[in-house]
Amino acid sequence: MDARGLTATERVPASRKLQADDAREILENSANLIVAKGKKLTKFDVGDSVADDAVAAMLGPTGNMRAPTLRVGSTVIVGFNEEVFTEFFDG
Repeated sequence: MDARGLTATERVPASRKLQADDAREILENSANLIVAKGKKLTKFDVGDSVADDAVAAMLGPTGNMRAPTLRVGSTVIVGFNEEVFTEFFDG
């Protein structure tokens, strides 16, 4: 984020483990979710209800939210993918 001149409005330390309830709360005011796992991208339209599969996609194998997790407008981005970051932050 620093390389792109972005500033976080909130940072959560790694010692605070965010789980499914936190993921659901993040998605409540969002319209879209993009989850990056390596080169694979999964996109969800969140809409009025938060689907269990969208919440599950945000979590790692330990049940904690994956990092980084960013909110850009009404879109939540979970995980790192260079193309997604370029689209949202450089494009």
